[in-house]
Amino acid sequence: MSTNPNSATRKAQEALGLRLRELRKDAGLTGRELAAATGWHFTRVSKLEHGVQAPSNEDIRLWCEACSAAHQIADLIAQAHTVESMYLEFKRQARAGMKQMMLAPVPLEERTERFLIYEHHVVPGFFQTAGYIRAMLQFWFDFLEVRNDIDEAVAARIDRQSVLYDGSKTFAVTLEEAALYTRFGDADTLAGQLDRLLSVMSLPNVALGIVPRSAGRDVVGQVSFWVFDDRLVSLETPTASIEITAPQEVAMYGRMFDHLRQPAVYGKDARALVIKAQTELIDSN
Repeated sequence: MSTNPNSATRKAQEALGLRLRELRKDAGLTGRELAAATGWHFTRVSKLEHGVQAPSNEDIRLWCEACSAAHQIADLIAQAHTVESMYLEFKRQARAGMKQMMLAPVPLEERTERFLIYEHHVVPGFFQTAGYIRAMLQFWFDFLEVRNDIDEAVAARIDRQSVLYDGSKTFAVTLEEAALYTRFGDADTLAGQLDRLLSVMSLPNVALGIVPRSAGRDVVGQVSFWVFDDRLVSLETPTASIEITAPQEVAMYGRMFDHLRQPAVYGKDARALVIKAQTELIDSN
């Protein structure tokens, strides 16, 4: 995955331009004909189609109406907003301390009723112990060159876990077995984290599946991602958080989640994998 925000944003803008061009061609319009229908100079059409200029909501509305594709307006506007805010740079977010970055998702989490979570190398934040969080965050203060407010950041992340106990919310979680073996801190830290995982697996609103390392599969997840109420997808690179809101793309992540969880095991079989990881941890020390 690219860690260059400018490059990734430009590619996303070009992809939006391509969709606009396809609508124009499907309508049988030339660039000049579309410009005449919208009242623009014809060069504006070219700039929008090639991702040189970002379209406004009004640009998208006029374009779709000229192409008799009003049903596409909402989806294209959502895609344009994704381009505008595609990269929320971690370093900028964390200038006031890591605590503020930990608190940023709280409004979204509070209004979300259905979470889909896929993680391949770490235990999801909602299930993390204070020791695991602390060990995991230590690296990022120096890497991002931000103020070290580790105590406040850990506390903020723990506070966010209160949503787990809201019976109106459901959590469908798929973990790769490898996440059970990723060690932040010492062996005791991981042991405590595995105990915590066994505890949250018993919550009635949590469906936690684990994909065994030996399982056959149709696809592997290239990135971890979270889906919030089929409205927004969040994923992270080493330098930024990406939020996707275009309905068609959000739906694709939902479909990908369904594929990724197919080989997962649940209930006593999932608990057996966690206990196996605990046993191997004890044997290795």
